Amino acid sequence: MLPLLLLLILVGVAGIMVCRNLGRSMEEKLAQSFRMVLAAHEMRDAATGVTAAIHRAQDGFELEARPEYERQRGRFKKALMAESFASAGTMRALSLEAVADAFGEMEAQGDAVFATGAPVTRENYLNAEVMFFNALKSLDTLMESDHRELQDEAKRVSEFARVGTRVLAAAIAAGIALSLWLGWRLARSILQPIESLTLSARALGDGNLDHDVPVTSRDELGELARTFNAMAAKLRAYRDAMTARVVRAQRTMEATLTSTPDPLFVIARDGSTELRNPAAEALAASPEFADGFPEPLGARIQEVLGTGVHFLPSDYNHVVMTRVGNDERFYLPRILAIGDELTGFGGAAMILQDVTKFRLLDDAKNNLVGTVSHELKSPLTSLRMAVYLLLEQNIGELSPRQRDLLETARDDADRLLRILNDILDLSRIESGRAALSRRDTPVRALLAEMAREMKPIVDDVGQRIEIEVDEAVTNVFLDPERIRHVFVNLLGNAAKYSPEGGVITLYARPAGDGSVRFGVRDQGAGIPGNEVPYVFEKFYRVPGQARKGAGLGLAIAREIVLAHGGFIACASKVGEGSDFYFHLPVAAPETQAAPA
Repeated sequence: MLPLLLLLILVGVAGIMVCRNLGRSMEEKLAQSFRMVLAAHEMRDAATGVTAAIHRAQDGFELEARPEYERQRGRFKKALMAESFASAGTMRALSLEAVADAFGEMEAQGDAVFATGAPVTRENYLNAEVMFFNALKSLDTLMESDHRELQDEAKRVSEFARVGTRVLAAAIAAGIALSLWLGWRLARSILQPIESLTLSARALGDGNLDHDVPVTSRDELGELARTFNAMAAKLRAYRDAMTARVVRAQRTMEATLTSTPDPLFVIARDGSTELRNPAAEALAASPEFADGFPEPLGARIQEVLGTGVHFLPSDYNHVVMTRVGNDERFYLPRILAIGDELTGFGGAAMILQDVTKFRLLDDAKNNLVGTVSHELKSPLTSLRMAVYLLLEQNIGELSPRQRDLLETARDDADRLLRILNDILDLSRIESGRAALSRRDTPVRALLAEMAREMKPIVDDVGQRIEIEVDEAVTNVFLDPERIRHVFVNLLGNAAKYSPEGGVITLYARPAGDGSVRFGVRDQGAGIPGNEVPYVFEKFYRVPGQARKGAGLGLAIAREIVLAHGGFIACASKVGEGSDFYFHLPVAAPETQAAPA
């Protein structure tokens, strides 16, 4: 019954509010009446001024009286027009028409006086006063009409508010009395069955699904008790089915985890291990996992727990080495962010994929490529020497056809030697055998040296190099020889693909994350957007390029930048040129702040 009681109270309060709003409407009417009174006084003052100006003109001062006449006439018409608009379609409009007619007669006489210069006579003076009196009389009639209308409205609103308040107060009192009486009667008839139903519901909430409600009648409460008992029976059946499903799912999960050959860890939000399979149990016994997860894995796990983003590496740079028994094993971690709203669990699942065989195969591939390239260099060097000796014609004259063939062989041998050198450099860098000799290097001097070294090449094609170095960039900790290879490759590509007379920009500026951005920007044809992600892959060439190349220069540059702890990228649009840039940390590795 409480909603009924509240509803009655709310209705009564709403009715009282309506009556109060009616009172406020009376206030609005008063404000409107006040505006009307002000307008009437404004027109009265203007009519007085018009009459005074007419008398002034009759005295022979037409020129001095004319401006005052026009001003007072404008005041009257402005006030009259505003009131006409506000009273359009009402009975008040008739009174305003009478005012307008009276003022029209006054205005006609005034216009005649100023037009003909009527002399001052008793008749003219009296005519002006009569018209002025008629205008004031029409204004008085308008004000009396407004006053009567206001009094009628006040009486009507007051009476309506008084009657409405009494009716609503009586309705509230009757509703409260009725609600209390009905509540007392209904409480006696339904309290006992409701108490039984409450006890059963509480038992159901505590997990006791075997508690039934006693059915004591055939009315609505009895039907409710029978429905409640049927619901409890369905819940019991659902509980039994769900228990069987949970047990089956748990056994399936345990069997799956047990049969998974890769170690699997389930980690809670606080970093503790919730679950691990037998392979993970064996791995946890290794020295590397004796004090928890190794540092690289621990940092990655905290990052996934903090951001909720999966960590799914695709290369061997994140491989973790551990010793299981007497064997060295290599694992590639894959960390998945997991969360369950129902149980409230939020954490991560880490799968350590055993990539020992793949890593060995990758090392064997790199070693094979390096070995083959190294073994090919010796016979290739001898072949080049023989070609050069033949071209020098120390052992005999060559015909033009023979010389052309030898020059072609020489060029191909030189190109093949450059490719082999690039492959060897790439193999050494990827394997980590190419140690970096870093030192604090002035940036401006480094870029100036690169521009000076590439000047003969760009001069041959009528191009020029512009250097832009931000004042905030001074020194960078790097290996000048290795970075020289990066700049030579980028500047060579820019000169190769830029038009004759183009400008190549070599720049350095702060990157905002404790690193410096170096870049080479050209005015070439640009690279299609779908090809940009692949330009740093080995042996990759953009389709449609007429220039020859092995496609290893950018791959070597990428490995050198990665070895410095930076990254390299490309921004390009077709027809607008390309911008190859790379970021290098400013400070030495031991003093550099951790990246955000």
